[in-house]
Amino acid sequence: MMARIEGVEHKNAGVFVRLAYFMTRRRLGRLITPIAITAHHPRLLRAQAHMELGQEAARTVPAQLKALVQVKVAMMVGCPF
Repeated sequence: MMARIEGVEHKNAGVFVRLAYFMTRRRLGRLITPIAITAHHPRLLRAQAHMELGQEAARTVPAQLKALVQVKVAMMVGCPF
C-alpha cells in the first residue's frame, strides 16, 4: 500500500529529523514510511519518539511479552512489518 503523503527526503530534513532517520535505520534496518511522513511536523515526531522510548523503557511487563504483543497487534491490523 502506498502512502498518500510523500515523506520528507533526507536532503530536506533538519538535524533532528536526520537523527531520527538514522536511529530508525539502525533499529529497524530501514526507514519506515510513518516516520518519514511524521517528519513533516518535527515536534510531533519528537513527541512520538518520546512515547516510543518511554514504552520501551517500561518494566512492568516482561520484554518478551511486549514483543509477542507487538507482533500479534501488527498481524491483527495488517501491518507489513
